[in-house]
Amino acid sequence: MPSVPLLKTDLPDLPLKRGKVRDVYDLGEQLLLVSSDRISAFDWVLPTGIPDKGRVLTQVSNFWFEKLEVPHHLLATEVSEMGLPSGIDLKPLAGRSVLVRKTEVVPIECVVRGYLAGSGWKEYRRYGLRRSIAPGFAGERPATGADFHAGHQSGGWRSR
Repeated sequence: MPSVPLLKTDLPDLPLKRGKVRDVYDLGEQLLLVSSDRISAFDWVLPTGIPDKGRVLTQVSNFWFEKLEVPHHLLATEVSEMGLPSGIDLKPLAGRSVLVRKTEVVPIECVVRGYLAGSGWKEYRRYGLRRSIAPGFAGERPATGADFHAGHQSGGWRSR
């Protein structure tokens, strides 16, 4: 039987910021990042979710952080080792949560697509791969969610 999608978390008495997909709890010197099963498509958060999507996203990230040979922000991946306040049900958080140190945010996001279509395909045909991803390119499109507000990111193409 498939699990029910986890669309939001509610950990009492912990400051919360909710992003498009992740719920971020402020634990003082550290943050608890919880990946929900919410779907963000074309910078919109859809009303339904995909069961265990957050667990898959978290496990893929954890795999790559383990492969990095440089210091990073990840402190713990097992909820039982995170020192969360008593009374919190750890079961829904398992596999989809990480404890991280607070750091300065570097607003970069990698978007992986199975194919190019629409304006991305047109851009690739016109300039090729190197030109379309080069920093400072007049057609650079941010994908960080930094301008996210009211359920939609005000993205779009921008000039430098």
